[in-house]
Amino acid sequence: ATSQDILDTALVLRLRRVLETYETRLTACLTALADLADTHAGLSMAGRTYGQIATPTSFGAVVASWGGPLLGQHAKLSLVREELLHVSLSGAAGTLAAMGEAGPQVRAGLADALGLKDPGGSWHATRDTVAGFGAWLTSTCTALGKMGEDLLLLTQSGIGEVALGSTGGSSTMPQKANPVGPSLLVALARHTVAVNTGLQGAALHRQERDGAAWITEWLALPQMCLATGRALTLGAEIAASLSPHPDRMAANLAADGMPAATEALSFALATTMPRPEAQAAAAALAREAAETGTPLPDLANRAHPGRDWSKLLAPANLLGQAPAEARAFAAAARALSSS
Repeated sequence: ATSQDILDTALVLRLRRVLETYETRLTACLTALADLADTHAGLSMAGRTYGQIATPTSFGAVVASWGGPLLGQHAKLSLVREELLHVSLSGAAGTLAAMGEAGPQVRAGLADALGLKDPGGSWHATRDTVAGFGAWLTSTCTALGKMGEDLLLLTQSGIGEVALGSTGGSSTMPQKANPVGPSLLVALARHTVAVNTGLQGAALHRQERDGAAWITEWLALPQMCLATGRALTLGAEIAASLSPHPDRMAANLAADGMPAATEALSFALATTMPRPEAQAAAAALAREAAETGTPLPDLANRAHPGRDWSKLLAPANLLGQAPAEARAFAAAARALSSS
């Protein structure tokens, strides 16, 4: 065995335990998100695109959008294990020449003794498995970072649709409740993305062994593992402790005359007039609603009488598949913890 055989085998033995820890923490995070999504599957709030109010969605569906990618990451864990947890025993130049004909048998026996897979050859300079693991770490952190980004916006002054269970204070401003946890999720995601660039570059190994690339891997991978472990723990803590403010959600939906109902108004009008005219009429009423503060349903009743616009344009009736998607995510996440 050469030094790289010993260190790479030690690496995967340690990563095996790391993956066990990740699975436990990821399941806990998904369970907390499932409870939140299910409880608030039908809670109306403004959906936002480009930072602007778009159409209504539900808070449960927003939570499901955080958890869905994590479900995918959980499903990929078995593939990560399959590809990553291989013994390394190849000798100086990857040929096992020092062991003669017995080399493959010795490698297989070592793999069996350590509970690892036999790669069937050398992976000294073939680092796609480590790079693939780095990609999994990065995707997991960015999924959690998405939750952090959304919470930074949902808790900001002027929106205030969500309360965090734990916040940070200010050294000089007593009123501040700083969203430190979500900020840390975003920072961990950005850090992992940055370090992953180095790890992916380290997959370029020269010849049969490459010290510079191997050392680059040493520098990058531990940081990524630590960041992912912390992000998973923090994600579960935040999900278990945050709570929505339904009154703020309703108020933001109703602000400026209820612009989130404009699309539904245009589609309803399009059943009795050409669609371009319907969109123009809906846009005109939305502008008037914003300028006067008059709710859009009231203006629709005045301009297009004969329908119950208050009911047709109520946010709870404009959620589409949002509640169903929230409940479907919750069911899938809970199935993991019970399996």
